[in-house]
Amino acid sequence: MTTDLVADTDGRLPRSFERAASSVALAGLAALAVAMGVGRFAFTPILPMMQADAGLSVAAGGWLASANYLGYLAGSVAAIRMRLAPETAIRSGLLGIGIATLGMGFASGIALWIALRALAGIASAWVLIFVSAWCLERLAAARRPVLASTVFAGVGAGIAAAGVVCLVLMQRQLASADAWIVLGTLSLLVTGVIWPVFGSREAGRGAARERGERRRWDGDAVRLILCYGAWGFGYIIPATFLPMLAREVVQDPAVFGWAWPIFGTASVAATFAAAGCSRFVGNRRLWALSHVTMAAGVILPVIWPGILAVMCAAFLVGSTFMVATMTGMQEARNVHGAGAKALMAAMTSAFALGQILGPVLVSSLASRSGGFRSGLVAACALLLMSAYALARPRPAPHGPDER
Repeated sequence: MTTDLVADTDGRLPRSFERAASSVALAGLAALAVAMGVGRFAFTPILPMMQADAGLSVAAGGWLASANYLGYLAGSVAAIRMRLAPETAIRSGLLGIGIATLGMGFASGIALWIALRALAGIASAWVLIFVSAWCLERLAAARRPVLASTVFAGVGAGIAAAGVVCLVLMQRQLASADAWIVLGTLSLLVTGVIWPVFGSREAGRGAARERGERRRWDGDAVRLILCYGAWGFGYIIPATFLPMLAREVVQDPAVFGWAWPIFGTASVAATFAAAGCSRFVGNRRLWALSHVTMAAGVILPVIWPGILAVMCAAFLVGSTFMVATMTGMQEARNVHGAGAKALMAAMTSAFALGQILGPVLVSSLASRSGGFRSGLVAACALLLMSAYALARPRPAPHGPDER
């Protein structure tokens, strides 16, 4: 199932090509749903549950979040020079996420939880990076932006699904351990379904192509890395604390529990909408616009306190979350072609570093001001500065897929 996708010379797409492209896109969607919706972000909707039934303190929750962030950073840095075949990295990452998530439901004690969340972070980084490179390479010939959007919509779909699962479990007054077990089981089931798509029949060919296409990083590549890191800093604060802000306003889980599903659903819808917009404004301008929109969502709870503002912020941040990921990964491929995996890994490493520094700044500012809102202001400012950097004129593209 890993055959290269090549269109006819006259530009028409045979049915076999269409079926293969659709299979690749759907497998990418499912893989990113597991990697990001569960491996990375399941902790966000489960955090209030663990605080309620496991007595998890804010400090302990910070340690668990930091372990996942550090694992994500370690996995991203390792992927820059990793020689592992993409198919093997994807399969290993998916298995690691399922096992680590399932283990959270059976383990007890902060030390084991920290280790499992770190493992999930490493595995999630591998899946995001290698799935992005693997799918974009195989879908390039189709020249259908909706296929790439389908892949990256998996993140929002996974976030929404994990949020709904936790919402249902909260309403039924089940424990946080049950949520981890359910999500871990679902992750392993999804992995089993898409396992054949990431087959090994041509394992190594993508890695060989990447070595042949590897390019030196220039100033434009560094700009992408820095802006992607700024986005990681700017988004992590609302992504981590929106459910907590909602709970501060409304204690009923039937209300505050919807913050995370709204975030994920908005992300899915915006990802597909962005496919059409990119044809008119280009990937990089769309990426810059997503930073501006996210900045508006970040600052909204500061200037307009209340549950409605939190829900609007969840929509605005969620609607731009995967647009930035998708356009960022596509720009990496535009700049470095088939050898973009290393650049994608470097961008993801910068993102991971930004999301580690974000909560640290929030904790520092919160100790002085007594709340999260000063951190939101800082995130908004950095997002606007990175949007300006992205909007500046860029060099002529080197990749084959600029559209």
